[in-house]
Amino acid sequence: MRDYKLKHYVYDILIDKGLGEQMATYINMLVLLLALLLIAFIIDFFTKRILWRFFAGIAKRTKTNFDDILIKNKLPRRVAHIIPLGILIEFVPDVFSDFAFTENIIEKTLKVLAIVLTLRIIRSFFNSVKDYLRTLPRYKDKPLDSYAQVFMIFAWLLGIYGAFAIVFGISFYKFAISLGTASAVILLIFRDTILGFVASIQVAINDMVRIGDWITFEKYGADGDVIEINLATVKVQNWDKTITTIPTYALISDSFKNWRGMMSSGGRRIKRSVIVRTSSIHFLTDLEIERFKKIELVANYLNLKSKEIKEFNEKHNVDKTELINGRNLTNFGVFRKYLLTYVEQHSAINKDMTLMVRQLAPTPQGIPMEIYAFSADIKWQNYEYIMGDIFDHVLASVGYFNLEIYELGLSVPE
Repeated sequence: MRDYKLKHYVYDILIDKGLGEQMATYINMLVLLLALLLIAFIIDFFTKRILWRFFAGIAKRTKTNFDDILIKNKLPRRVAHIIPLGILIEFVPDVFSDFAFTENIIEKTLKVLAIVLTLRIIRSFFNSVKDYLRTLPRYKDKPLDSYAQVFMIFAWLLGIYGAFAIVFGISFYKFAISLGTASAVILLIFRDTILGFVASIQVAINDMVRIGDWITFEKYGADGDVIEINLATVKVQNWDKTITTIPTYALISDSFKNWRGMMSSGGRRIKRSVIVRTSSIHFLTDLEIERFKKIELVANYLNLKSKEIKEFNEKHNVDKTELINGRNLTNFGVFRKYLLTYVEQHSAINKDMTLMVRQLAPTPQGIPMEIYAFSADIKWQNYEYIMGDIFDHVLASVGYFNLEIYELGLSVPE
């Protein structure tokens, strides 16, 4: 087509037929344009078929699934557009050789399309790499979306710079220098993106959040599993199946709770108390001690403790006509020992983690008796069942020790 005779072949025929020069020029341009588009379409069609079969053949012969992911993300199809687009850019000047203004516009348009095509190829490649890495266990919980978005932001910025440079007919370098004065505006526009980028790097390096982690972020009303981490936001699926979106930079600027440690520890903390009426606490009489010895979980304890206390009091000639004298057992202390033994023997409690039953500071309502332990099952439903089972027993057993649980509005018996 670069040969003059070939470019003006139709034009010369039309002139010989007696057609006017202007009309012959337009018809010649249309014929050349249709021929060029047809050639580009045919080449594009066959190139796509060839590349598709080539990649499909490789995918069948290799063990890795990376090539399958490349096909899924349409990389071969987009690469196939390079040859026909290159042909169009190369021969458009010949088609519009008699229309300088139109040639300039179309040539710039095709070059901008070439930049867009390049960016789409890059995006397909990055998406393929991201999808492939997600199939590997060590990268499954990493914020790969953030990294891919960062690369694409830089790629799009370069692409936009290049497109403007082509449209305005200046060099890319000069155009980039001229944009330096607008850097403050650009920083303002991409503020969240820049903050998100910095935050995503810190989150990844410090291993603060992974996909699949259970986090609680009260400021944003989030309480559930992290399902997506990208450059600008973190998506959390709450327990009621709603989705909460949190800015990525909020993970490093605000306080939140990550339950991963609990999930990986093999135990979920139980920390709950009941408030015992102070007026129901008293020293135990011998009669009460004998009755409490019928409770299996404290029988051995009472036998040993009663003997120890009796020997101490006899050694020190303690007057036991009054219970307050010397050493004594209380129903509250025996109840505490009972609960500790009960929790220690409970099959659903993790015995390798902290386990205790403790008395907290007195309150206007009474004295809290707290169970601090860890369930062996961390699943929420099972955890709630275990904790409920334990405190059902606690509430039902209080009366056996002549103790009372505080209830608001309930008068103290005289």
